[in-house]
Amino acid sequence: MRVLGIDPGTIRMGYGIVEEDGRDLKLIDCGVVNAPPKAPIEARLLKIFRGLQQLLDLYHPNAVAVEEPFVVQSPRKSAMAVGEARAIALLAAAQSDIPVFQYGPSKVRSVVADYGGSDKEQVRTMVSLLLGGVSLDGHALDASDALAVAICHLRQAEVNALFAEHPLSGALNPKPRRRAAR
Repeated sequence: MRVLGIDPGTIRMGYGIVEEDGRDLKLIDCGVVNAPPKAPIEARLLKIFRGLQQLLDLYHPNAVAVEEPFVVQSPRKSAMAVGEARAIALLAAAQSDIPVFQYGPSKVRSVVADYGGSDKEQVRTMVSLLLGGVSLDGHALDASDALAVAICHLRQAEVNALFAEHPLSGALNPKPRRRAAR
Protein backbone atom coordinates (compact mmCIF):
# COMPACT_ATOMS: atom_id res chain seq x y z
CA MET A 1 0.00 0.00 0.00
CA ARG A 2 1.25 3.49 -0.88
CA VAL A 3 0.15 6.49 1.19
CA LEU A 4 0.57 10.21 0.65
CA GLY A 5 0.79 11.96 4.01
CA ILE A 6 0.08 15.67 4.18
CA ASP A 7 0.97 18.29 6.77
CA PRO A 8 -1.25 21.22 5.68
CA GLY A 9 -0.10 24.80 5.38
CA THR A 10 -0.79 27.71 3.03
CA ILE A 11 2.85 28.70 2.56
CA ARG A 12 4.54 25.33 3.10
CA MET A 13 2.58 22.12 2.72
CA GLY A 14 4.61 19.12 3.78
CA TYR A 15 4.17 15.86 1.90
CA GLY A 16 5.54 12.38 2.37
CA ILE A 17 4.95 9.23 0.38
CA VAL A 18 5.52 5.92 2.14
CA GLU A 19 5.00 2.44 0.78
CA GLU A 20 4.47 -0.63 2.91
CA ASP A 21 5.73 -3.97 1.70
CA GLY A 22 4.84 -6.58 4.28
CA ARG A 23 6.16 -5.10 7.53
CA ASP A 24 8.80 -2.92 5.85
CA LEU A 25 8.22 0.77 5.26
CA LYS A 26 9.91 2.45 2.32
CA LEU A 27 10.35 6.16 1.74
CA ILE A 28 9.25 7.01 -1.80
CA ASP A 29 9.49 10.82 -1.67
CA CYS A 30 9.04 13.73 0.68
CA GLY A 31 9.30 17.47 0.59
CA VAL A 32 7.35 20.67 0.70
CA VAL A 33 5.04 22.36 -1.78
CA ASN A 34 5.95 26.02 -1.38
CA ALA A 35 3.72 28.98 -2.15
CA PRO A 36 4.89 32.60 -2.23
CA PRO A 37 4.21 34.04 1.25
CA LYS A 38 3.24 37.49 0.00
CA ALA A 39 0.87 36.19 -2.69
CA PRO A 40 -2.89 36.45 -2.09
CA ILE A 41 -4.39 33.42 -0.35
CA GLU A 42 -6.21 32.26 -3.50
CA ALA A 43 -2.93 32.22 -5.47
CA ARG A 44 -1.17 30.26 -2.72
CA LEU A 45 -4.00 27.73 -2.50
CA LEU A 46 -3.96 27.26 -6.27
CA LYS A 47 -0.19 26.68 -6.23
CA ILE A 48 -0.59 24.10 -3.46
CA PHE A 49 -3.52 22.42 -5.23
CA ARG A 50 -1.53 22.07 -8.46
CA GLY A 51 1.47 20.74 -6.56
CA LEU A 52 -0.68 18.09 -4.89
CA GLN A 53 -2.26 17.17 -8.23
CA GLN A 54 1.23 16.58 -9.65
CA LEU A 55 2.16 14.35 -6.71
CA LEU A 56 -1.05 12.34 -7.04
CA ASP A 57 -0.51 11.91 -10.79
CA LEU A 58 3.14 10.95 -10.36
CA TYR A 59 2.91 8.52 -7.43
CA HIS A 60 -0.64 7.10 -7.58
CA PRO A 61 -1.11 6.56 -3.84
CA ASN A 62 -3.77 4.17 -2.55
CA ALA A 63 -4.73 6.60 0.20
CA VAL A 64 -4.16 10.15 1.35
CA ALA A 65 -3.67 10.83 5.07
CA VAL A 66 -4.08 14.42 6.24
CA GLU A 67 -3.15 15.82 9.61
CA GLU A 68 -5.98 17.67 11.29
CA PRO A 69 -5.08 21.11 12.58
CA PHE A 70 -3.97 21.75 16.11
CA VAL A 71 -4.66 25.41 16.65
CA VAL A 72 -5.44 25.91 20.33
CA GLN A 73 -2.66 28.47 20.79
CA SER A 74 -2.61 29.84 17.26
CA PRO A 75 -4.39 33.02 16.22
CA ARG A 76 -7.74 32.64 14.51
CA LYS A 77 -6.34 33.79 11.14
CA SER A 78 -3.72 31.02 11.26
CA ALA A 79 -6.38 28.44 12.12
CA MET A 80 -8.46 29.50 9.14
CA ALA A 81 -5.45 29.27 6.83
CA VAL A 82 -4.62 25.74 7.97
CA GLY A 83 -8.27 24.77 7.46
CA GLU A 84 -8.19 26.19 3.93
CA ALA A 85 -4.99 24.28 3.14
CA ARG A 86 -6.52 21.10 4.55
CA ALA A 87 -9.59 21.62 2.34
CA ILE A 88 -7.31 21.90 -0.71
CA ALA A 89 -5.69 18.57 0.19
CA LEU A 90 -9.10 16.93 0.60
CA LEU A 91 -10.27 18.35 -2.72
CA ALA A 92 -7.18 17.17 -4.61
CA ALA A 93 -7.61 13.63 -3.25
CA ALA A 94 -11.37 13.62 -3.99
CA GLN A 95 -10.76 14.80 -7.55
CA SER A 96 -8.44 11.81 -8.03
CA ASP A 97 -10.91 9.39 -6.36
CA ILE A 98 -8.42 8.52 -3.63
CA PRO A 99 -9.76 7.78 -0.15
CA VAL A 100 -8.83 10.31 2.54
CA PHE A 101 -8.12 9.60 6.19
CA GLN A 102 -7.60 12.27 8.84
CA TYR A 103 -5.58 12.07 12.05
CA GLY A 104 -5.05 14.51 14.87
CA PRO A 105 -1.48 15.52 15.78
CA SER A 106 -1.51 13.65 19.11
CA LYS A 107 -2.71 10.45 17.38
CA VAL A 108 0.10 10.72 14.80
CA ARG A 109 2.70 11.32 17.49
CA SER A 110 1.36 8.49 19.66
CA VAL A 111 1.50 6.01 16.81
CA VAL A 112 4.89 7.08 15.45
CA ALA A 113 6.81 8.15 18.56
CA ASP A 114 4.83 6.28 21.25
CA TYR A 115 4.01 9.57 23.00
CA GLY A 116 1.33 12.06 21.97
CA GLY A 117 3.34 14.98 23.33
CA SER A 118 6.49 14.31 21.30
CA ASP A 119 8.11 17.32 19.71
CA LYS A 120 8.87 17.64 16.00
CA GLU A 121 12.50 16.53 16.38
CA GLN A 122 11.49 13.38 18.28
CA VAL A 123 8.94 12.59 15.57
CA ARG A 124 11.57 13.14 12.86
CA THR A 125 13.98 10.76 14.62
CA MET A 126 11.33 8.04 14.94
CA VAL A 127 10.23 8.49 11.32
CA SER A 128 13.84 8.05 10.25
CA LEU A 129 14.14 4.86 12.32
CA LEU A 130 10.84 3.45 11.06
CA LEU A 131 11.99 4.05 7.49
CA GLY A 132 15.12 1.96 8.02
CA GLY A 133 17.43 4.73 9.22
CA VAL A 134 17.08 6.95 6.17
CA SER A 135 18.43 10.45 6.84
CA LEU A 136 15.89 13.26 6.85
CA ASP A 137 18.42 15.96 7.74
CA GLY A 138 18.08 17.85 4.45
CA HIS A 139 14.29 17.92 4.62
CA ALA A 140 11.98 20.41 6.31
CA LEU A 141 10.18 19.40 9.49
CA ASP A 142 6.94 19.76 7.50
CA ALA A 143 8.10 16.86 5.32
CA SER A 144 8.95 14.59 8.25
CA ASP A 145 5.59 15.49 9.84
CA ALA A 146 3.85 14.46 6.61
CA LEU A 147 5.79 11.18 6.58
CA ALA A 148 4.62 10.60 10.16
CA VAL A 149 1.00 11.07 9.05
CA ALA A 150 1.49 8.50 6.26
CA ILE A 151 3.09 6.03 8.69
CA CYS A 152 0.28 6.61 11.18
CA HIS A 153 -2.26 5.68 8.53
CA LEU A 154 -0.39 2.52 7.55
CA ARG A 155 -0.19 1.41 11.19
CA GLN A 156 -3.85 2.27 11.84
CA ALA A 157 -4.87 0.28 8.75
CA GLU A 158 -2.95 -2.70 10.18
CA VAL A 159 -4.80 -2.44 13.49
CA ASN A 160 -8.15 -2.12 11.74
CA ALA A 161 -7.39 -5.22 9.65
CA LEU A 162 -6.47 -7.21 12.77
CA PHE A 163 -9.73 -6.26 14.46
CA ALA A 164 -11.72 -7.13 11.34
CA GLU A 165 -10.11 -10.59 11.17
CA HIS A 166 -10.43 -11.38 14.89
CA PRO A 167 -13.21 -13.88 15.67
CA LEU A 168 -14.25 -11.84 18.70
CA SER A 169 -14.23 -8.49 16.91
CA GLY A 170 -17.99 -8.15 17.41
CA ALA A 171 -17.56 -8.70 21.14
CA LEU A 172 -14.68 -6.23 21.28
CA ASN A 173 -16.68 -3.55 19.49
CA PRO A 174 -20.31 -4.18 20.39
CA LYS A 175 -22.99 -2.32 18.52
CA PRO A 176 -24.70 0.40 20.55
CA ARG A 177 -27.96 -0.70 22.07
CA ARG A 178 -31.11 1.14 21.17
CA ARG A 179 -33.51 2.10 23.90
CA ALA A 180 -36.88 0.47 23.68
CA ALA A 181 -39.75 2.84 23.00
CA ARG A 182 -42.06 3.26 25.95
